[in-house]
Amino acid sequence: MLTAERRGPYLRATGAEGSPMITNVKMKNHARFRFTVIDRAGTISFLGPGHGLKVFAAACSRGAEDYRALLSLAAEYDPAWTSEIRRGISIFDEHNTATTTEAFTAQIRSNDEEPTVPFRVLDSETRARSMQPSKSGLVLFNLKDKRIVQVQNSYAELRRQGRGRIRSDGRPTRSLFYYSLPDSWRLVP
Repeated sequence: MLTAERRGPYLRATGAEGSPMITNVKMKNHARFRFTVIDRAGTISFLGPGHGLKVFAAACSRGAEDYRALLSLAAEYDPAWTSEIRRGISIFDEHNTATTTEAFTAQIRSNDEEPTVPFRVLDSETRARSMQPSKSGLVLFNLKDKRIVQVQNSYAELRRQGRGRIRSDGRPTRSLFYYSLPDSWRLVP
């Protein structure tokens, strides 16, 4: 049984046996992406809002080399969203190991919809799920090769330079951030 409660602008879901499943899916039906982040240690995948494209591009422009640095830098622009991602990965790690993903696999097999909780890519099933676009698309942030691959993007074109709104409690403020990806970064299409 799945239950849900509001937690700020986000949804806190509880799955079978009361296990927490924090989602980073906004309650409102806005643009939603599958973000897959690749670094030297592995791959994580999660859903996020359309503005997350610019948030992560800004974090990449500041030198993020692994997912932890990416989330730390991105937290300056949207602390609520990045906190939910961190929490979700921690919960995933509590219930799964590099060789056993049975808890997560059972959860996603029982629900044909896309997984809304952050997860690590540890096997062929989680890899396949990490490559499934969400409503607005799929974007890969390959930190080790310094590439952002817009596999599918029906939201807005991500550019090498741009600006976005800083968020507070998940809501846009009047403050802006600016970013410019260094030449060492490739933006694919």
